[in-house]
Amino acid sequence: MKVIFACVHNAGRSQMATAFFNALAHTVHVQALSAGTQPAEQVHPEVIQVMNEVGIDLRRCKPQLLNERLAQTADLLITMGCGEACPYVPGLKREDWALQDPKGQSLEKVRQIRDEIRKRVETLIKELDIS
Repeated sequence: MKVIFACVHNAGRSQMATAFFNALAHTVHVQALSAGTQPAEQVHPEVIQVMNEVGIDLRRCKPQLLNERLAQTADLLITMGCGEACPYVPGLKREDWALQDPKGQSLEKVRQIRDEIRKRVETLIKELDIS
């Protein structure tokens, strides 16, 4: 099973969700990756910092483009703010998580976004029965 977490710049929310999913799923039968409709050059520094606080290193992560070809490889697409810009793939299950963009936010706000993402990922893993 493959889950794609997508946001606009693939430099914040989707990177955090992918990292949490891959760390918490505890199985080789699922994989998460992240992508964006307008990828940034790098992951936001404030995101790297708050994820490092919980033991996850995102320094080597590189934003990538979400296109139809990549989306077709997924079983589930979770979007976070890319809306209509995300490709439509017939038959692909899709959810949208309304989460604030961490770019330029205070560290305290980015921590709140991080913690909300972790809760949603934990719920998703339970729903998928892959914990």
